[in-house]
Order: sequence, then C-alpha cells, then structure tokens
Amino acid sequence: MSRVHDALKRAEMGGVLPPEEQPVLPADPPPIMAAAGIHLDSDGVNGMGLSHVSASTSTATRLNLSPAMLSEVQIVAFTPAPESHLLDLNNSHETPAEEFRTLRTRLNHLQTLQPLHTIVVTSPSPAEGKTFSAVNLALAQSHLAESSVLLGDFDLRRPIVHSLFQIERAPGLSDFLTGQCSFAQALRKVESMNLYLLPAGTAVKNPLELLNMRQSRLLFEELPRMFNWAVFDTPPLLFSADANLLATMADGTILVVKIGSTTFDNVTRAMQSLCENNVLGIVANGARASELYSKYTYYYSKAE
Repeated sequence: MSRVHDALKRAEMGGVLPPEEQPVLPADPPPIMAAAGIHLDSDGVNGMGLSHVSASTSTATRLNLSPAMLSEVQIVAFTPAPESHLLDLNNSHETPAEEFRTLRTRLNHLQTLQPLHTIVVTSPSPAEGKTFSAVNLALAQSHLAESSVLLGDFDLRRPIVHSLFQIERAPGLSDFLTGQCSFAQALRKVESMNLYLLPAGTAVKNPLELLNMRQSRLLFEELPRMFNWAVFDTPPLLFSADANLLATMADGTILVVKIGSTTFDNVTRAMQSLCENNVLGIVANGARASELYSKYTYYYSKAE
C-alpha cells in the first residue's frame, strides 16, 4: 500500500504521475489502469414521485429479456454533442483513445478468467471523470465486431448520457423499472455501431428507492443474456448510496480519480464504502498527454 499512498499523495498535490507510479489497487485479479486528459460531469434533474410503481413489476421473478428484443430498439444517429469529448477511436494517433483500447483489452482478458459482463463506473466525488470514462469505455468495447455493448445512465440524480448523444432522456431506465415501457422501448441503438444506450428516463424524487427494487436486481442478472458488456455511469460514492447499491449487483466496479483533484482521503473512504469486494481497479484521469503518454511517440511521429 505504500506505493499507492505515495502515488496518490503526489496526485493530490497536482503532480502528474509517470506510468510506473500510477495508483493501482492491490487486488486479485490485477487492477485495471487507464488515463485520460478530459473530465465532464454536469446536468440537472427534476423530480416526480414513484406512486405509479406496479406491484406486479416489483414481485416479478423473471424479466424474460432476450437478444431478439434488440431488433425492436429505436435506431438513432451518432451525433455527439460538441462538448461531449467522445473519442475518435478510429484515429490511432489519439493517445486517450489508445488508453481506452488498453483498458478494453485488460477487461476482455479478465472476462476470460471470471464472469464479468456488468461494470459500474463511479468516482469518490463529482467532476472526476466517471462519465467520460464510462462513455468512452463503452465506445471502445462497441468497436469490437463481436460485442454488443450497453451504456446505461444509472445516475438518476444528475443524468448526462442523453445529452452527450443528443437523444431523448425518456423513455429510459426509470420508465422501465416503474412499468411504464418495455425494455426495448427504453433503449436506443446507435446507428452503424454495436452500442445500445439506456438513458436515465423520467426524473424521480427517490432514485435510491427505485434502484433498490427487485426489478433492478433482475435486470442486472439478465443483461448478460443480451449484451457482452454493460457499462453503467453512476453517482459519486461519497455523495449518495446509489453507486454502493449498484456495485453489489454488478460483476465489477471501476473507480475513477482525477490527478491533482482527488484526495487520498477520499479514495480511502470510497474504497471502504465499497468494501473492496469487486473493485477491478482505478482509472487515473486528468493526466497531461505530453508527460504521461510520451510512450506513444515511439510509434507515431508528429509528421504522421
């Protein structure tokens, strides 16, 4: 732990960590690492009640999801918002894109060693890059021809995925969980990609109560039947209990920290809240490309 402590202390003081000193979690299997130079987390949410939750939905024993349902999903164009910072994964010269391909490779390797299909992406505090990491990880996975990938916005307090892809927020997750639409109606498929989007849906007053429904647990259990990967953007760990709850349902959790912003104390508190049960590793966000990604200049010159 001394190396983790020293690395995070340097990050807290604003120093950029060299690759050999990036903070890693001493876990089994080995932790996952990635780094990027952008962060985003913003949006508001209005509330409404959950009085319309049906008893039949909350007592269901199976959701009966199947890959055949995906043929009914609405197809939307890939038109990311200008401020979305979605990476061009077809451009091999972009070092952040290369980092997410590396993260994808390590996850795919872990999947060969253990059941790993549903992943919660969270952070200790807001504005540390969790949404940026979740969205671009899902994009990287969807670029593999054999992968059907779901990107779910489970941050019902401040959802933003629908804004990044410029799609309608509803119907979405909350509408499905409350029985207002089918699962296929809650999804969107990005045109010419293997990426499916599950926006947050209609705003609710009590997100934690909604996520604690039996319907949510059943959804996590059945998603691997439809998708090779399901990546979920969730609220920060230290500001609500939502991510802690979702982490108990998912196969793995990735913690995003921002170099120069996230404190070692917050990382410790976040890890303690997760009980370190299924934490796959830490993504170090906010590094300067000129310092952290110098390894790629070996392959790509500026002239290219």
